[in-house]
Formats: sequence, structure tokens, C-alpha cells
Amino acid sequence: MKGTYLGEFEEIILLAVAILSGDAYGASVTNEIEQQMGRAVNLGAVHAALHRLEEKGFITSQMGGATNERGGRRKRIFSVTALGIRALETIRQLRNQMWDNIPKPAGV
Repeated sequence: MKGTYLGEFEEIILLAVAILSGDAYGASVTNEIEQQMGRAVNLGAVHAALHRLEEKGFITSQMGGATNERGGRRKRIFSVTALGIRALETIRQLRNQMWDNIPKPAGV
């Protein structure tokens, strides 16, 4: 397993996979990020990040069934692992802690 550091983009990809819960594949992750964040993302970059997250043990994948809309090709479906959930929880806790430590401006 590679290092467990998560960059911002990997964190966003991991969150999208968690949101999609069982229906996460390259195009659906891309669409979820674009809808949630109003941020355009490159499908190739999403696939590369999914691969890195799988190498780190934060997600797993399996091949889904073939569909007519994909010309009979199968989709690789991604799911968050327990390690991935723990990583998201840790990131959220750290971010909240940092937000809580921002000094309040005088007079507020």
C-alpha cells in the first residue's frame, strides 16, 4: 500500500465515491463533483485519482455488468473501504479543529 497522504483532489474524489454509494464509476464521480462543486474536472484525472486511492487502500473496485449504452462494455464500480471512511473522518475532524481555532475578530 502506498502512502496515505490525501491531496485536495483525492479527498474530493473519495467524498464523491462515498456519496455515490455503490454507483461510483469514472463518469458518475466526474458528474457528482461538477454538480456539488460547480467545478469542471477531467475524466482522465478522475480515473488517475481513483487508481491512486485504490492503491492506497481507501477504495476498492469491481467490474459491473455490461450495458447497451456502453456498447456492451462493463463499468468499474468503486466503493469506499473502512480505511477510506476513517481517513475522511480524520480529515473532517482536523479541518473542524482548525476552523474552531480561528480567532474571532474584535467586536464580533
